[in-house]
Amino acid sequence: MPSSPQPPDGEGIARDLVALLHQGAPAEAFAARLAEVESLPEDGRGKSSLVELVRMAMAVHNRLELWQQRESGLLTVIESARDLTARLELDELLRTIASRARNMLGSHVSWLSTYDSEAGEFHVLAADGALARGTGKMATSRDRGIVSVVMETRLPFSTPDYLHDTRFPHDPDLDQTFRDEGIAAVVGVPLLWEADVIGLLFVADRYHRTHTAQNVSILSTLAAHAAVAIKNAMAFRQAQAALRSAETTRAELELHARRVQGAAEAHGEMTSLLARGAPLAALCESLARLLDGGVIVLDEAGQAIGRGAAPGLASAAMAAYAPHAGTSSALTGALRQSRQIGRSVVAFQQGEESCRAIAVIGGNDVLGAVLLFRRGELDEIAVRTFERSATVIGVVLLSRERMEATKTRDVATLLRALLSPRQDDLALQWDRALGFGLDLTQPVSLLVVEIADSNAGYAARRLRAAETHAGAVFDEIDGALVLLTAATRAEPCRRSVAELAGREFGSAFLGVVSRPLSGPAEIPATYTALRRALPVLRRIGIRSQIVPQNEMALYSTLFETHDQDSLAAFLAASIGALTGYDQKRGTELAPTLLCYFDAQQNAKVAAQRLGIHVNTVRQRLGTIEDLLGHWGSATRVLEIHIALRLWTLGDEELRRKVAARLG
Repeated sequence: MPSSPQPPDGEGIARDLVALLHQGAPAEAFAARLAEVESLPEDGRGKSSLVELVRMAMAVHNRLELWQQRESGLLTVIESARDLTARLELDELLRTIASRARNMLGSHVSWLSTYDSEAGEFHVLAADGALARGTGKMATSRDRGIVSVVMETRLPFSTPDYLHDTRFPHDPDLDQTFRDEGIAAVVGVPLLWEADVIGLLFVADRYHRTHTAQNVSILSTLAAHAAVAIKNAMAFRQAQAALRSAETTRAELELHARRVQGAAEAHGEMTSLLARGAPLAALCESLARLLDGGVIVLDEAGQAIGRGAAPGLASAAMAAYAPHAGTSSALTGALRQSRQIGRSVVAFQQGEESCRAIAVIGGNDVLGAVLLFRRGELDEIAVRTFERSATVIGVVLLSRERMEATKTRDVATLLRALLSPRQDDLALQWDRALGFGLDLTQPVSLLVVEIADSNAGYAARRLRAAETHAGAVFDEIDGALVLLTAATRAEPCRRSVAELAGREFGSAFLGVVSRPLSGPAEIPATYTALRRALPVLRRIGIRSQIVPQNEMALYSTLFETHDQDSLAAFLAASIGALTGYDQKRGTELAPTLLCYFDAQQNAKVAAQRLGIHVNTVRQRLGTIEDLLGHWGSATRVLEIHIALRLWTLGDEELRRKVAARLG
């Protein structure tokens, strides 16, 4: 039979226990040795002595472990104290304290909360070991959870099972966060400063656990360090804020002094330019350079009469400015507000640029406006500089207006003298006209434009502002715009005036331009004839056109006393069948016949002008003869030709009346 194993002797167990202590073995290893010894039979060989030996070794192990914990806690306290003196970044320091508290106690989660007096709640500032998203954002009132107990006693408080502890009122939101995190045991210690609780330090575990007094004591020491850190950081922040405030105040005072000095120099520069009689462009350039932006000066009609830009400035908003652009409504509203308050206002913003506008007032009249295009905000001193400079520009505009008024009076006097049937001292009128660039020894043309709502005076001012009619004299005469120019410039002037009137007044204008006049003696009679032609234009429905006098001569003679109804009757009787056919079938018989007449009744020439085959023209002429009957006689041709001309010149209202008569 094999021999049974020999029980361990005392020396062997002692060596084993010493080795375990030397290795720092865990308590489980000693418990295993104790169980092994206790399982020995009572053989009289000193079992009780061996048990006592193992128990002594376990006691030594526990004391060593306790000393290690104390040493670890002291090291943690010392490191926290060192950090307290070395760091002033509060957030980083609090995170370090929370992390060390968790590691020192071997716990799962730790966090540090401070009291928000405005909200009346404790908010987490630093957390370590958290898994749930809401743990680092926890907030609770001072009368809920462990907080309520600590606030009342000013002492540490621990619970092995937080969610089921009934010693304090629970916060449902906080309980849910603990469930999400899996927290069971919690210990909390106050952060005390004098007699106030300014925060709390918590350590939690995800199992039921009871902390020793030593653990709670070290945790309280860390909390005391955290309280000192918070107060030190707050004091440091306050000191830094006070220092920054003092530095900012000093810098602001220096900047304000420089700005005031700059504003004084700017005002002096603008005044000096005004005293030297500098042109408007020089004032704009100076103001743009002083304010580091772009400047546009507008007249009363919103037209740019002066510009200036700071060196190197590329302003898209300034380049895109136009009187009738998309920003015109915003600018109009801003200038209205500027007139009311007497200050500049921001009109609109385009990207990073803003447009500041101020109305320029002279007496009770609006002389124009000044626009400043700039990136970034203007301080109050710069705004005042802009507004004072606008006043200087207003002086220049007022001076220009007086000069223009004097020139306008002279032009009006000359124009009325030339239009008068009694043209006294023509030699003197020739000299005056030459002063305005008009040579009366050469053929001239007269243009008369009627504008609705008595806007002829405004149109004359707009033409003067445009400065595109050199060598022409013009003004508002008896409610109409009258312009006298060299015959060679008549057609460009007609187009220019028509474009201006169409842009400013839409379709609310009509006019007539005369044939070339050989001398001043023909001007009065021509003016009378043109004024008589205007009512004829209205009767036949012509709008938004300036027609040559030659085209109006026959119509003035035939229809001067007719109204639009009688004209409609004439058109319906003469070409009604033709126009009605075109309207019903979408054909172009009427334009074809008019082109045929204008081509001296040459079908080939008419086909070339219309861009169609000559056979097509002949087919259309055949259809026209079927509709109108034979029109070969000169009288019939003249009647149809006049009717076609009137139909082409007439407006939609006249055409509707013709259609109504045709049924």
